[in-house]
Amino acid sequence: MTQPSNLIFFLSDNHNRQVTGCYGHPVVKTPTIDKLATRGTRFASSYCASTLCVPSRGSLATGRYVHENGCWDNAIAYDGKIPSWMHRLRGQGHHVTAVGKLHYRSEQDDNGFTEELLPMHLHDGKGAIRNLLRGYDAEPAATDGARWKLYTERSGAGDTHYQDYDRKITAKTIEWLRANARRNGKPWALYVGYISPHPPFTVPKRLLDLYPESAMPLPKRFRPGDRPEHPAMQHLRGIDGYLDMTDERMLRRVAAAYFGLITHLDEQVGEVMKEVEALGLLGNTRIVYSSDHGELFGWQGIFGKKNLYEGSAGVPLVIAGPGVPEGRVSRQLASHVDLFPTLVESAGARLEREDGSLPGVSLWPAIGGRDDDARPVFAEFHAQGSRAGAFMLREGNLKLVYHVGMPAQLYDLAADPDEAHDLVAEGRDGGRTRSLEAKLRAICDPEAVDARAKADQRRHAEAWGGREKLLGETNLIFSPPPGVSKEDAWRIPAQT
Repeated sequence: MTQPSNLIFFLSDNHNRQVTGCYGHPVVKTPTIDKLATRGTRFASSYCASTLCVPSRGSLATGRYVHENGCWDNAIAYDGKIPSWMHRLRGQGHHVTAVGKLHYRSEQDDNGFTEELLPMHLHDGKGAIRNLLRGYDAEPAATDGARWKLYTERSGAGDTHYQDYDRKITAKTIEWLRANARRNGKPWALYVGYISPHPPFTVPKRLLDLYPESAMPLPKRFRPGDRPEHPAMQHLRGIDGYLDMTDERMLRRVAAAYFGLITHLDEQVGEVMKEVEALGLLGNTRIVYSSDHGELFGWQGIFGKKNLYEGSAGVPLVIAGPGVPEGRVSRQLASHVDLFPTLVESAGARLEREDGSLPGVSLWPAIGGRDDDARPVFAEFHAQGSRAGAFMLREGNLKLVYHVGMPAQLYDLAADPDEAHDLVAEGRDGGRTRSLEAKLRAICDPEAVDARAKADQRRHAEAWGGREKLLGETNLIFSPPPGVSKEDAWRIPAQT
């Protein structure tokens, strides 16, 4: 049994696993996260369960895949009805606090926390309800260029309400630690949810100056003719209004600003970790760092996420603290659904009988050096920008992406880490697609899940007034933080 310990769980938003120093990125500066990896165990191949904020966070809370918990998109959020790992800890006498972004339905719901400080949930209690039009196969293509401009015009020097919110989260977290670090009784758990490095990639000049534009690497496979032209990717580009990426200077600026925002995030985590050390908590507190999903920032000719390429589905996962081997790199494939049993065990709590059907596994054997090399990992996507459900199964180095009604994709990540060679399209899959699809279908029926997701989206759309009403809704490109209006959040900031 793992020795019970306090927990601080840092969750960022939009952090591509590969864009972290400890994961081998040659440019980005993440000294705090790198130090955590040196002090603990890093999972080399860790994944979110879905590549959008709300679905990912619903799976992370419940330990169940999206097709199990029904959190399909950014308008159908976790509402506390399915037990979370937080419920399990609180129900067994542990104090469980959240600070910052959660992106559940509402703080009025019982999400499992003892308290929620500075919480961020669905905007106006609705979220991105216009995107429910996907359920009718009627999601309109962008015509205003808003998503394209979010990256091409707002990546640069400045400051935003998002980074103000991050700093408030850091201050509130430090305040909580000073008041509660010596709390008697069972180990406590503290969740800290930062909003960075979510776009807009607008960062103070001192951070942008760390990344000279001319020295920034270009995205992988961004050029027309080199980028993937799978029907699902063509559909996503059309829905989001993405143009052909030919301006290399712009792409280098986007990369520089994204890297600067990741360094800003690292600084915030670093401020909290300084207080953890000052309070003498390292000996009895475990630290977990991850992100809700990744970000392509131009890779594959796409900004954002909303697909199952490695830059979108891959997330960092670092665990450090008592009982965690230092400097270990686990090669076991890991998923966010694994954190439910892992965190419950870490606190010394127990799973309930109904948790026996959880798809995840405790990561403690892998942390201890017993990697399960045969274990596959699964993810899915049913939200904005997808014509039909997409499902990922990775087993070893082979990665299948199954699209309902469209050709599957198969990659050998050992030979082709940039996913440049779709073995299905190239006629070189050697029967492996069929074998992996059978294993995927043992998890779920893709066609049935796709139909159920769209039916649920239509049902929610009708509750908000129906198809015609939603067509008149403003497109929610990114959610404003608490206390900030949508108009103020979208205003282009002054240079700083």
